[in-house]
Amino acid sequence: MPPTAARPPAAAPASAAPAKAAAASTAAADQITAELRAAGQPGRAVAEKAYLKSELDFFGAGVPAARAIVRGWGRAHPDLGHDELTALAAALWARPHYECRMAAQMLLIQHPDLLGPADVPQLERILRQAGGWALVDSLASDLMGPLVERYPELNEVLDRWAADPDFWIRRSALLALMVALRRGEGDFGRFARYADQMLDEKEFFIRKAIGWVLRETGKKRPDLVASWLEPRVARLSGVTLREALKPLPEPVRAALQGRRSQ
Repeated sequence: MPPTAARPPAAAPASAAPAKAAAASTAAADQITAELRAAGQPGRAVAEKAYLKSELDFFGAGVPAARAIVRGWGRAHPDLGHDELTALAAALWARPHYECRMAAQMLLIQHPDLLGPADVPQLERILRQAGGWALVDSLASDLMGPLVERYPELNEVLDRWAADPDFWIRRSALLALMVALRRGEGDFGRFARYADQMLDEKEFFIRKAIGWVLRETGKKRPDLVASWLEPRVARLSGVTLREALKPLPEPVRAALQGRRSQ
């Protein structure tokens, strides 16, 4: 009789790979969390919780310490892939400490090339949960901004965000345009449409964001900003106008302030 052929090893159950990935992301999140906890200072934790008016718990690890921890973890894992990145960010974000969410934010921002349009729903979810400028602003400007530049179809997402009931999402739509505008590039027309939609809002963080984007744009294109401000100067809030005027030449600032006082 011919010898019996050796059977190939049985395939792993379909659930094994996701379970292994989940375990790996949990272990990595545990490591980063432990390092954040070790870097914490109780006094700083109390002060930062009060300053940020956050319901999250705090270790008291500052931004430089958290950034060093996240970068160190990244250097130790140079082969990090998309699925590992998004799973780790989700695992960290789900934890009850502010610094864990900050680490998730930093991880995503430090690996923009691994992300694409399919990741925007996850980004939008965490923006909705962030509940404050300290997490929202960098995610919007330093992550969503470059994604929109690489994938122009994401402008449709910004259009939706600009009309969203959540003012943090509306703020994100404005700030996602800022980095390109700061370079003297970008879509000022789109920003102008969003700003016009929001110009009469009373929410401080919207007023501040409009002024902030105008200020950054004005560093390279002061004439463009001055032309946009002139017909609207009477409608602008004080905080919006103060920010927008900062990079403009003194005669232009004086003229616009004069028009406002008429």
